Amino acid sequence: MIIQLIASGIAIGAIYALVAIGFTLLWQASRTVNFAQGDFITVSAVVMFVLIQMGIPFIWSLLITLLTAMALLGYTVKKTVVQPLIKRSPTTLIVATIALSFLASNSVSVFWSAQCKAFPQLFGITPYRFGSVVLSRQHIWTIIVAIALILAINLFIQHTKPGKAMQAVAQNREAARVLGINIERVTTMVYIINAVIVTFAAMLIAPVYMVRYNMGVYLGLKAFYSAIIGGFNQVRGALLGGFLVGIIETFSSAYLSTEYREIFVLIAVITVILIRKEGILGTEER
Repeated sequence: MIIQLIASGIAIGAIYALVAIGFTLLWQASRTVNFAQGDFITVSAVVMFVLIQMGIPFIWSLLITLLTAMALLGYTVKKTVVQPLIKRSPTTLIVATIALSFLASNSVSVFWSAQCKAFPQLFGITPYRFGSVVLSRQHIWTIIVAIALILAINLFIQHTKPGKAMQAVAQNREAARVLGINIERVTTMVYIINAVIVTFAAMLIAPVYMVRYNMGVYLGLKAFYSAIIGGFNQVRGALLGGFLVGIIETFSSAYLSTEYREIFVLIAVITVILIRKEGILGTEER
């Protein structure tokens, strides 16, 4: 039972960690919190679902959704919303992302459907059995895909020239500009990477929670909590926070009640803020 709960917690936590990493990257690049992050997942899930329902094979549906997300949720959002507002106060841009969140969720509800839709089980429904332990196929493959994507993002940031430019912008925007780094180009690249992240998060979470117009609200909040707990300005912090939130939710649901799992996550958030305001692995900023 314990092993099954840990696997379930890590699986859902890996998705929270993915989305939280998107929060962190966007904060480092543009110094704003994107409150439309969860709704980006909704849009990606809906596009992928519609393509699959049209009879397009899954792999092509995923590729088309990736390209659509990169163009719409990455490049277009950066150019039309972020770039005009980034030089104003951070509050202005945050309010704009909240408006973008409402626009995305309501557009899905009005122009597509307000009902829940069952997403295909991509990895099958037959569980894996290891002796007396039964593990969900969805959970195992969610962990594998999420960790593979997280490792790929980390390798890109640590070992490529664009990734090092992202690190320079995160550490000191003005110094990076003086050194000749194109800040706008780096910010655009980060938004495109975030679009890739939310697309894979949509692929992993949709079979579990089904596709609905407001699914992103829940996921966005949990990823936001994860980033706060782990450290909003550290990718590794977002990773740790995601796994912690997933495990806290799973164990509180199993041993207490699903009604209380939100309470324990919020208690963890408040406790971390009171003890270490920058998060467990975060670094203090002015």
